[in-house]
Amino acid sequence: MKGPSVPSIFHYACFNLALKSFLHHPGDGRMQPQIPASSLSWGLLLGAGFGDDALAYFTERLDPEVIRHRAAATLKLAKRNKVFEETAFIGLAIDGTGAGRSTKGVCPLCHPVQDSQGKLTSQIHHFVMISVVGAGITLPFDVEPYKPDDSEYGAGKRLLKRSVSHLGPRFADYVVVDAKFATAPFLHAADGVGIRVIARLKANLPELSAAVEARFSNQPPTVTFQHEEDRIEAWDADDFDPWETLAQPTVRVLRYRQRKPDGTIVQADWLTDFSIARLGARSFFKLRPASDATAVVSNFRPLRPYPTARRRAERRPPVSFLNFPKPLCSP
Repeated sequence: MKGPSVPSIFHYACFNLALKSFLHHPGDGRMQPQIPASSLSWGLLLGAGFGDDALAYFTERLDPEVIRHRAAATLKLAKRNKVFEETAFIGLAIDGTGAGRSTKGVCPLCHPVQDSQGKLTSQIHHFVMISVVGAGITLPFDVEPYKPDDSEYGAGKRLLKRSVSHLGPRFADYVVVDAKFATAPFLHAADGVGIRVIARLKANLPELSAAVEARFSNQPPTVTFQHEEDRIEAWDADDFDPWETLAQPTVRVLRYRQRKPDGTIVQADWLTDFSIARLGARSFFKLRPASDATAVVSNFRPLRPYPTARRRAERRPPVSFLNFPKPLCSP
């Protein structure tokens, strides 16, 4: 089967995705360009036409803010065109991952990797990614790298604030995060930009976890229902006491126990500031598969570095055409 032709790709990118202006003006930061930015943009999109060195020099100098605004504009266009109309809730998923392992650190974003004996074995780059989820498709659209003296948590807060600013406060209904983000500052930050939070509840909140276990383990499920071939038992309560620093009168926690036909049982606890009236237990469970931020990130592979450009890494940390940090450290 033949793939799409160049004219059809051009038409789709320029008119369906409204990328014509961006592909001509992608935020080129080269001081004395010899190849037009539009030609290099199309070369990246089509995967052919220029050598690694030319593309690396180009992508290193792109303005990431231009790309961020264009990615947000494309998502808003998709929403206007009813791409997400099959779902009642549009979500954002935030989680961290690593990429670009190298044998030595030559840029400010390198994180040392040690073995079990504390011996330095390599360097890696860490970043936090945000994606649109919950609508049957997963759309990564921004990342935030962080240095060794920073944290995934801090980068995630910056990324959420920036993303909601670019998308607008009414684009998404919730953000789903792993337990490391289930903290009062993050919930307050999300509330400040007008978005609900769905977070895994684990041992990082020991008092709340203990209260949930004490109550839910001694009472029948709030509701039971069938999901495809699985039997779901759900416990749902919105009157748990908040931990000390959380500026909320109560906390809602949901527990799901999923019994599969082969006897496997999957159980997880989640906390959220959605009200029961706004999002019931059944509806919450339907969001849950799309709410696996870790799975979203693990399926993502950042662009590999152009090998001939590695020698430039000592001068400045680069940025790729898709706004993913492209580590060019020597392997």
